[in-house]
Parts: sequence; structure tokens; C-alpha cells
Amino acid sequence: MRLIYLDHNATTPLRPEVKKVITDSLDVFGNASSLHPFGYEAKKRLEQVRKQVLDIIHATEGQVVFTSSGSEANNLALKGLVCTGTQCRHTLCESEGFHFITTEVEHPSVYQTASCLKHLGADVTYLPVDSSGMLDPETLEKSIQPNTVLISIMIANNEVGTIMPVKELGLIARKFGIPFHVDAVQAIGKVPVDVDEMNIDLLSLSGHKLNAPKGIGALYARQTMHLCPLIHGGHQELNLRAGTENTLGIFALGASLEAAMNHGPQEMEQIKKLRDQLHQKICEKLDGVHLNGHPEQRLPGTLNLRFDKIDGAAILEMLAMQGIAVSSGSACSSGSDNPSHVLTAMGLTPEKARSSIRISLGYGNTEEEINIAAKSIIDTVNKLRALSPL
Repeated sequence: MRLIYLDHNATTPLRPEVKKVITDSLDVFGNASSLHPFGYEAKKRLEQVRKQVLDIIHATEGQVVFTSSGSEANNLALKGLVCTGTQCRHTLCESEGFHFITTEVEHPSVYQTASCLKHLGADVTYLPVDSSGMLDPETLEKSIQPNTVLISIMIANNEVGTIMPVKELGLIARKFGIPFHVDAVQAIGKVPVDVDEMNIDLLSLSGHKLNAPKGIGALYARQTMHLCPLIHGGHQELNLRAGTENTLGIFALGASLEAAMNHGPQEMEQIKKLRDQLHQKICEKLDGVHLNGHPEQRLPGTLNLRFDKIDGAAILEMLAMQGIAVSSGSACSSGSDNPSHVLTAMGLTPEKARSSIRISLGYGNTEEEINIAAKSIIDTVNKLRALSPL
């Protein structure tokens, strides 16, 4: 049975050049903090990747902290700004109080971190989105309060692919002098990101969404941002993340960033073409198919579809039996009986949210795979509808 992978928003396969860097770097085992040639070599290569992170987001200045994941980077950005210097300000929640703004469609690593801050006493505003998952900048401006200390909004949604008007949102944050954090995990390598043009102060990214291994991420922060570390016990990563760096993961991230800069625009154009072909083929043969997400301002590889009168989980299961991998939404919410919080925030009923699947294309997908997947999806939906009492 041929396996076809269409779940790139969950994780991605390693590119050949990334695999090569990993194998070629196995002997670069030195601790980057060690003051001898083995440590110097590791440190030199680590700093090269730090510069690559700045390059792909077009940052002219700032600091890059390597983390274990995009989720950790998001936590460091949000919780780190609750502190200034080394003085923890959790008591600020109870005394002076502070206000934090995010949206109803964020990744769980932002959405649930906001909930954590709320339990500590923070005032949190979850901004609503429209039926395409888009945030109106005016909604953000109206929500700002005198004690607003941070705005965190993703660039592109991981479930429906909708791309937020980040430049306009960043202008509003800059107008009021409020730090602006973006979750760019799904955006890096897929759409252009320029932190100066978009007025971004903090940015999170993840390696395994970019054809690098799991276990490596990064947080960019402008020099003016002052953060408290989540992990104490060492001077590593600008004193913002204790622990010996995952040098092998960092080197691999560097290779994936280089590939994205060299080949990203051309590859994304081809991926978008395949995505649209798949969508067209499905809609030509099936009625009652609806697109979740913005029809134009959307990631090139993301296709979230809703099928009338059938359960999305049943589609997933039958496609998996045919060797085709798709998903029902965020991998971080896998196994939950609850409908997608993203889709319900967009106005879908729980029943409609559960009738949706996410197809996400990426590096390595071919036109032949799309043709096979389209036929399998069409046949599967027809079979399920024939069995459905609805």
C-alpha cells in the first residue's frame, strides 16, 4: 500500500539536506559553553544559525533564544514578559493588574498560556474572528486598555490556514507602545515575514514544521524586550534558557532555514497549485463541500474542508486505512472529544466542526499523490453518506 502524507501542518519530513547536516555533524559534540576547540566549533556553528533566524525574518537587530519547540518559545514570550529583569511580577496580577490580548483561534500553546495567566489574576481578552477566521484590526484597537502589557496574535492559523493582517495589527500595537508577539510557527518558510515591516517585537518558530527535526524551536525578541527565563540554572542562551543547547537540532534548523530561503517561494507556488487542484477535483465530484478559512488569505498548503452529513473522524479513519494521512485539526488537540475551538470561534456549530478535516500539503507532495488522494476522499465521502441516516 502506498502511503501519502498530507498532514504537514502537524509535522514535516526531513529534507535530504537536513539529514545530511545531521549526519555530517555527529562528530561536532562539543558543549558550546566550553572554552576549548571542541566548544568553539559548536559555538561558531550555533551562532551561524542564530544569524540565519534573523535573516529569514529580515531582522536588523534583536536576540534569538533557541528553545525545545515553538510551544516553549510561545510560553517564554508570554510568561517572560510578566517579569522584568530578574524580578518576578506575578504579584502584579493581584496588586496593579495587567491586561493581555490574544485571539479565540490561537494555538493551544498561546491559548492555554493565556488561561494560565488569567488564573494568576491577569485580565485576558480573547478577540473574536469572522467566519473566515480573520481578525479585524479595529477590534484589536478597541480592546486596548491603559494596563495592556502584551498582544499575541498568530500570523497564520494552524487549522484553517487563514493569514492575519499582521502589519496592520503591529501598527496598532506600535501606536500604543505595546509589545507585539506573533506565533509564526506555521508561517516561516511558507509566507514572507519581515519583523520590521510588520512591527513585530517577539516571534516564535519551530523546526519540525519546517522539515527539521522535532525538539528545536526559537524565540526572536527585539533588544528592547526584557524577559524572564522559564528555566533557571545556567547562563546559556543569553541567560534566558538554562541547559546545554541541542546543537544537533540547531544545526539541522539552520539547514532547513537555508533551504526555505533558497527554494521556499518556488516550492510554495507549486504546493498552492496542488492544493487548488485537490480542492477543485473534490468539489467537481461532491456536493455539500465547504471551505473553512479565508478563500485567498490562506497558507499555500492548507485546505480545511467540511462535508455535510458525515463525521470528519470517520473520513480520517477510512483514509488512514488507505494509507492517506490527513487530520481533524491541531495535533496538540488530538484525542479530544471536543470540537475544534478554532472552527467554533469561526461560528460553526459543534456538529459542523466535527464534519471537517484538515488537509495540509508540503515538501515532497506530487501531482500523482493529489490525484490518488482526491479519488480516495471522493469515494470515502460517498460511502459514508450512503451509510449515514442523515
